[in-house]
Amino acid sequence: MLYNSKSDWTASQSKSIMLFGMSGLGKTYISELLRNNGDWFHYSVDYRIGTRYMGEHIADNFKKEAMSNPFLANLLQTDAIYISANMKFSDLSPLSSYLGKPGDPSKGGIPFKEYLRRQRLHRDAETNAMLDTVHFIQRAKSLYDYDKFVCDTSGSIVEIVDCNDKNDNVMKTLSQYVLPVWIEGTEEHTEELVKRFIKSPKPMYYNEKFLIECWDNFLKEKSVSESKVDPNEFIIWGYRKLLENRSPRYRKIAKDWGITLRASEVATVRSADEFTSLISANLEG
Repeated sequence: MLYNSKSDWTASQSKSIMLFGMSGLGKTYISELLRNNGDWFHYSVDYRIGTRYMGEHIADNFKKEAMSNPFLANLLQTDAIYISANMKFSDLSPLSSYLGKPGDPSKGGIPFKEYLRRQRLHRDAETNAMLDTVHFIQRAKSLYDYDKFVCDTSGSIVEIVDCNDKNDNVMKTLSQYVLPVWIEGTEEHTEELVKRFIKSPKPMYYNEKFLIECWDNFLKEKSVSESKVDPNEFIIWGYRKLLENRSPRYRKIAKDWGITLRASEVATVRSADEFTSLISANLEG
């Protein structure tokens, strides 16, 4: 690990961490808290995905929808209007809206084949955005003189790395520059995440093999054809399965590459000093 002991962490003027785990357990909360402290650089992987790697795809999707409206189509064709995504750290909805949901077009769904294509684009984008962490650590120091860096990962990091491969390119590269920190939830947290998701289901990124298995099982279980699937029903159905599928892989990454913090502990943190102390308390030696 980058910091092998409490003393290593405490003595180091430069501190670089990578927060990972399911969305909704505190990654962005802590990242924003550290950034607002004034001496931490906040690198949002989702923001990087949406702006650097998926921005053109997202904007083209908006334009495609606009072209179905004769009034807007004419304005687009004459360059009278400009359409782009307004991506923000606090609002990544343009990215999730592009991923979409498979199923009945009349209910906002897209064909499963197109859904897979977009998932593959996201996979490549997330892999590149994760590897860009190294560049941004160097950039944060050389341009802005930041010695402290937090990488705020996507919940789907476990889908783009092989947790069982000690030579996984992404993890092997990043472990030289950041301390991976898993924010671990409880069963109660899982139930709360599911409740939130049911109220506001959003597109998710899946490992392709797992996604195809879920899709096939859903079609069989519900006795429904692809074009008649309720998009929200499918992603809600698959969400708990996704949580259960990811949890042991998060744990494996933390065991082999980093440390684990309990979400309940993270929720009580109110300052950068409190968080760095929490990291120290969970390092050995």
